[in-house]
Amino acid sequence: MNKAQLVEAIADKVGGRQQAADAVDAVLDAIVRAVVGGDRVSVTGFGSFEKVDRPARYARNPQTGERVRVKKTSVPRFRAGQGFKDLVSGSKKLPKNDVAVKKAPKGSLSGGASATVKKAAAKKATTAKKAAVRKAVAKKTVAKKTTAAVKKTAAKKTTAKTAAAKKTTAKTTTAKKTAAKKAPAKKATAKKAPAKKSTARKITAKKATAR
Repeated sequence: MNKAQLVEAIADKVGGRQQAADAVDAVLDAIVRAVVGGDRVSVTGFGSFEKVDRPARYARNPQTGERVRVKKTSVPRFRAGQGFKDLVSGSKKLPKNDVAVKKAPKGSLSGGASATVKKAAAKKATTAKKAAVRKAVAKKTVAKKTTAAVKKTAAKKTTAKTAAAKKTTAKTTTAKKTAAKKAPAKKATAKKAPAKKSTARKITAKKATAR
């Protein structure tokens, strides 16, 4: 059965051939657009359409047997639902006066602008926002820890320099005091020396007078 035959098969049920053609086109367009956008279109009892990514691989040319490199690509995939499988296998019989695949429960059909797809997109967006917030918080925490560590290191270095400066100042002060104490003693010794010379001169003068 091709597309034209499909339209003819449902024309009587939807009110005419044109309405059937529009309905088929609308359904196929919605499925294709949803799958291309990365969404999964699922119809309960019938099956699901989805986009599958295939990694790069090697294949063989069926005509020459030559090994060929196949690039990474994406392909559409259809998986039949359990109800569809049961009808095809014969475990269930096709209803005579009813549709083979009954109307799906509300919310079971996803794709395009369906509520299910919107919810999934909202969940993805929320997850992405939460991840971004967590990363930002982690970065801020690391920055704070790094700043605190740098401040502690700088404080330690400053304390060490201050202690070294205090020690140097104390040594200089001690040296100055010691030098100051020694200096007067030298001056006193220097002053006493002339006194001895003066006494020696007086004795020499007395001896000369006696003669």
